[in-house]
Amino acid sequence: MSPNRVIRPLVAADRSGVFRILENAGNFTPEEVAIALELIDEWLELGEHSGYLTYVLESQGDEVSEVLGYVCFGPTPLTEATYDLYWIAVDKSKHRGGVGKRLLKFAEEEIARRGGQMLLVETSSQETYGGTIQFYEKTGYVMVGKIKEYYKPGDDKLIFVKKLQAAEPVVLKEAERLPEVVRVEAPDPVLTAG
Repeated sequence: MSPNRVIRPLVAADRSGVFRILENAGNFTPEEVAIALELIDEWLELGEHSGYLTYVLESQGDEVSEVLGYVCFGPTPLTEATYDLYWIAVDKSKHRGGVGKRLLKFAEEEIARRGGQMLLVETSSQETYGGTIQFYEKTGYVMVGKIKEYYKPGDDKLIFVKKLQAAEPVVLKEAERLPEVVRVEAPDPVLTAG
């Protein structure tokens, strides 16, 4: 039986699997991995109040479950409908297997469901991020900014954006609709003198 893949909120037991993914990615510094884990810890402690919505894509087999990737995003402070993609990372052995696309699509749909209209992504211009840049371009993101030598000399910050479609309203079938509510006006109270 082939494993089932599900996206669900990250729980404490997932932390070590995500750490392994980040550490083996090959393009994150130890400081970046530490920051990613800080955001995970805030999510685990505060949930949505942390501002970091964090989910994993898990492969569920008969006896073994494995985290294949994770995504962390949240509302951009001081904006009405803009979100930031903070982290997305996939197990290196699962690259080009659709895990990243599925996590990104989930994030976009969840953001739209919450009323978000735009998703911003910031990444590095380093050669090790070439696949990451192509990934965003192939999934409909447009580079709207470049800050030269932002991270360090020779390492520019690239800013990508994608406008999101509003979530489709749920249309109920005729049999599922509630009967129309009829408003009944109460008669004016009659005042009686005693």
